[in-house]
Amino acid sequence: MDKRLEITKDSISNEKEIDDLANQACDLMEKIYDEGDYPKLMIKRSWSEHNPIITGEMALPHAYRWYLTREMKKLMQKGADVKIFPSRPRVEMNDPNLFDNADEDEWDITQKKLFLFTPERIDISLNRLEHYTGTKPQDFQRYILFTNYDMHVEVFNARYPDCVKPDRSVQMPAYHHKLPDNKGVTLINMGVGPSNAKTISDHVAVLRPDAMVMVGHCGGLRNHQEIGDFVLATGFMREDKVLDDILPLNIPITPNHLLNVYLKEVMDKYEREYRLGTVYTTANRNWEFIKKRTVEQIHISRSLAVDMESATVATNGYRYRVPFATLLCVSDKPLHGKPKLTGAAQSFYENSKELHLKMVIEALDLSKTHYPEGLPNSSIRAINEPLMGGAE
Repeated sequence: MDKRLEITKDSISNEKEIDDLANQACDLMEKIYDEGDYPKLMIKRSWSEHNPIITGEMALPHAYRWYLTREMKKLMQKGADVKIFPSRPRVEMNDPNLFDNADEDEWDITQKKLFLFTPERIDISLNRLEHYTGTKPQDFQRYILFTNYDMHVEVFNARYPDCVKPDRSVQMPAYHHKLPDNKGVTLINMGVGPSNAKTISDHVAVLRPDAMVMVGHCGGLRNHQEIGDFVLATGFMREDKVLDDILPLNIPITPNHLLNVYLKEVMDKYEREYRLGTVYTTANRNWEFIKKRTVEQIHISRSLAVDMESATVATNGYRYRVPFATLLCVSDKPLHGKPKLTGAAQSFYENSKELHLKMVIEALDLSKTHYPEGLPNSSIRAINEPLMGGAE
């Protein structure tokens, strides 16, 4: 196979040719990478007044082939000219320069590009993703669920007994219900706390998922909430701290509106009690021990619930341009004489776990029905942000 490919709009006459050429392009990118170089794409978009030529380098293209194929097809359908060729030798994982080329502080967001991440960052993130989850990057599906409870893993495995599971004991095990074109669902048990939430979402984002959803529990903060009620986040109080130096606190973080619409529709279908509002995310599991200060922040933010991961996942979804949402279930009410105690908690878990996961999966099915090729994400991109198949 030649290591260069050039596709012009004049060479395409029908949709089948577009499919064939997109697959040929992905085959070539994989070959170039496997033989020791980073593949480079150069796209000429005659319709773009300000960014007619955009370029990008890739690593491990087989891991997210579904995404590359989809975006290449969009570009060719719009009449883009495409060139693929070797860029430069791959940087070895033990090369001290690896992290110099993966430094996010060096991102130039004013430059239109094909891919958000450098190839070095892709290499290291997908290596770490496999290390943490015990599964291959190519097994990950377009729809990612985050949890920190084994009970949701039990429900997922019962629902999808043939799902791909970790091949060893790992820190953040992942489970994949695989469907053609990666349109299934992945569940990751990421453990407790915002540090874990940042770590795993840093790496998952490289795979360009169509959605990330936090499926967790929370402390209810309002008088008229009951154990087992749900909270659909519409905003976040970022008291987790782990991303404050990277993304300023004055930037609003809001969930994907369409995902929230589908989650609300499913909860209405099952006649569940829920409230919409702000989730207060803290890094301090024992926040009740500084109750006065914390409650003051809760009142100011009008928060409905408190947890330890939701704002972190949401902030990384915003940073990395991945649609995200949060659906929590109230497991305790620490300000109302109902702290999380062992016996009551176990009873709650057994009564809530199946429906919680079921509703989120049904909401994702609605998303796939209405937007089979992914939710619109223009609301989480700036005016000059990366988008492979976009019109800008």
